[in-house]
Amino acid sequence: MFWLIGLPLPFLFGPMAFCLFAALAHLPLKGFGQVSVGARTILGVAVGASITPELFGELPRMGLSIALIPVFITLIGLVGVPFFRKIWGFDAPTAYYAAMPGGLQDMVIFGTEAGGNPRTLSLIHGTRVLIIVTLAPFFLTHFYGAALTNPIGAPATEIPLHELALMVGAAWVGWKGGEKIKLFGASILGPLIVTAVLSLSGFIHSRPPAEAILLAQFFIGAGIGVQFTGVTWGELTRVVSAGLAYVLLLAVLAEGFSGLVTGLGLGRPIDAFLAFAPGGQAEMTVLAIVTGADLGYVITHHLTRIVLVIVGAPVVAGIMRRSKPRG
Repeated sequence: MFWLIGLPLPFLFGPMAFCLFAALAHLPLKGFGQVSVGARTILGVAVGASITPELFGELPRMGLSIALIPVFITLIGLVGVPFFRKIWGFDAPTAYYAAMPGGLQDMVIFGTEAGGNPRTLSLIHGTRVLIIVTLAPFFLTHFYGAALTNPIGAPATEIPLHELALMVGAAWVGWKGGEKIKLFGASILGPLIVTAVLSLSGFIHSRPPAEAILLAQFFIGAGIGVQFTGVTWGELTRVVSAGLAYVLLLAVLAEGFSGLVTGLGLGRPIDAFLAFAPGGQAEMTVLAIVTGADLGYVITHHLTRIVLVIVGAPVVAGIMRRSKPRG
């Protein structure tokens, strides 16, 4: 339907919108499970194929911009934790992990282990991803002059069969191998690493076909909407409202940092905007592809953010817990 009436990114926003409406109507929805996870490998392959020797030549230029990521995360924590704790009355573990801009699943798992509320964390991060994915295209088109019409990939018929086979192999080996060694974000990062090796070795010269990218968008969109299945009116008015308000704070911080990066000449406006938009890695990959942004630049920044949050969040949470006065 979205495609027929000419709306942007119909394969992403169509499933997302209808699954969201169905979830809010309390229809019995379930996610696609491992099929949805497997679809994310396509984006890992797409990013890995963009890692070329030329990208490594650009790393020194990115260095100063990447160095701002820890500052960005620190400010988010300093603003976000008191925001959820003092204004919305969340308990300490829930407030801390709700504020951290990491992957949805990782933050829910870590937060639950720390004693936080898993349902609240899931809804907060689901709202964050939903709103950012919904608003980012509007900002890109109206304030950055970006068109969402960049070719997402060549048709499958135009890609050599041996490269298609290598991409499928890289997706499977990277995904399952990453899971075996407990790699975070294995479905994206594993295929990314394997495909990057093949790209740097000269075996792969193109991204996955357009049909595969559209398929990934479909499952990602549906997955975002399904996150809201079973939401109650109380959760909608309190938890989801808290998530909406928090996205506004994040937007101000992200825009400030992207403006700083652009002002210092460390990145193009579109690249900087996507690099600091605190959305999900998969969703930002899709937007980087359709806008023609520097995929290597954008994903390098998101990987840095996610690694720092996943590695650092439990450490900082433990320090805070131990330093809290007893009694």
